[in-house]
Amino acid sequence: MQRTKRILNSAIAGVALSVALSASAQAGTLTIASPQDPGTWDPIDTFLVNWASVATNIFDGLTYRGPDLELVPGLATEWEELDDGTRIRFTLREGVTFHNDEAFNAEAVKFTFDRLLGDEGAQGPQRSNYTAIESVEVIDDYTVDFHLNEPDPVLLTKLAGYGAMIVPPEYLAEHGDDHFNTHPVGTGPFKVVEYNPREDVQLEAFAEHWGGAPKLDGVTYRFISEPSTAVAELQSGRVDIVIPPTIPIGMIDTINNHDEASIVSVPSPTVEAIRFNTQSGITADERVRKAMIMAVDRQAIIDSILAGEGEMIASFQGAQSFGNDPEMEPLPFDPQQARQLLDEAGVEPGATVQIDVRGNDATFGEVAQVVASYLQGVGITASIQPYETNVLLNDIIPAGRTGEMFQQKWGGWTFDFDNTAYLMYHTGERWNPYDSDAELDEMLEAQRSITDQDEREELLQAIARYTQDRALEMPLYSINALYGVRDRVQSFEPAPDNRMRLTDVDVAD
Repeated sequence: MQRTKRILNSAIAGVALSVALSASAQAGTLTIASPQDPGTWDPIDTFLVNWASVATNIFDGLTYRGPDLELVPGLATEWEELDDGTRIRFTLREGVTFHNDEAFNAEAVKFTFDRLLGDEGAQGPQRSNYTAIESVEVIDDYTVDFHLNEPDPVLLTKLAGYGAMIVPPEYLAEHGDDHFNTHPVGTGPFKVVEYNPREDVQLEAFAEHWGGAPKLDGVTYRFISEPSTAVAELQSGRVDIVIPPTIPIGMIDTINNHDEASIVSVPSPTVEAIRFNTQSGITADERVRKAMIMAVDRQAIIDSILAGEGEMIASFQGAQSFGNDPEMEPLPFDPQQARQLLDEAGVEPGATVQIDVRGNDATFGEVAQVVASYLQGVGITASIQPYETNVLLNDIIPAGRTGEMFQQKWGGWTFDFDNTAYLMYHTGERWNPYDSDAELDEMLEAQRSITDQDEREELLQAIARYTQDRALEMPLYSINALYGVRDRVQSFEPAPDNRMRLTDVDVAD
């Protein structure tokens, strides 16, 4: 972890942020600027990093993985793999209650996964992460067996996030899914007391949390999509923390030069790429896709725009990802070879493409402009189409309505290439609206049940080479997570994947 200008106190267990909407910071409260309202708080309906940065404090999973990336007990105190990895027995934590005073027990676990793997989960993006689970069996009030159709070497990590967060059966039965989307109830260290869509969500400490009461009284996450506004609020003291990916590289010095705030940077699994429409237009031709990759000097982009806060990638994963091959080289920057490939494909100078981007991502906006300039150098004119982030992610991409190219940022929160590759490349997945490749599908499915780590890593690396050979995207870089933090925040430990647990965070008076 890189800390700039000053060193923050480290919490042993948690990650921190908190909130107060008043013009002056209030004792015992923390205010955090998040660039995006997730639009729903239901764990089965989301894939967004900005959901996780809030919801990690509202919900618990059976397991937990903090900033140190170590997997530890959550709502399960222990687990045992049985029947050659096709059954996992979890012993559950006793005396836990949901925020509505409903008891947590084995029935809540079964309900959560029946819902995730049933009709409700089929409507959301999370179910494909948990397809190894065939059924959940209640053994007694505090023991459950997960029956798997095949071993899943990443399942215990998946149980620490997103769709696997445990939800209250009685509350959902009484209020329904729509109400739960806006009034979530979990067992986490903070509970939601007010949610104002597109404005903020306000949390209050849950003193009865099984891990102990938080040090903070409350946290407010304000949804501020404009980076310059978020930074101004940090400087004024109306925001205590600005979370990734809000802060543009160009504003690092602005924050570090402030007397009461600084940047905290930590390597992250987040990667950036420009995906291709492989179904129609000039990018349906593999030669064209390779030419466009070779036309762009990705290292120059990192050097000129990222100010050292990123690293070039050869496949759509960073160095921390299980499955990354450090020996794999990116396609070279070679404009002459690129133009030759375009000629072979019959693409005349003056051909046009559209690059769809997240409109509030200032840093990537600069990157897209430079990419367009490089493409112009080989005779391709690229226009840039910005969209509101939720529109691009929830409507344009899944519906296959993008231009020839589109921005893809991926958090890689499991630190395992499966979570990225399966969702990006498998036929029918939400993030793969254009491509269908039976050979790739077979490899993606096969790696999920391999328990030998060396064998599985080899297959994941083969998948990365295969996708590079087909040029399914233009891999750009992995980027550090940049947090803007005021000096009053204590015991803050930045999470590489934005999943910030605020239990041990405090603020100075």
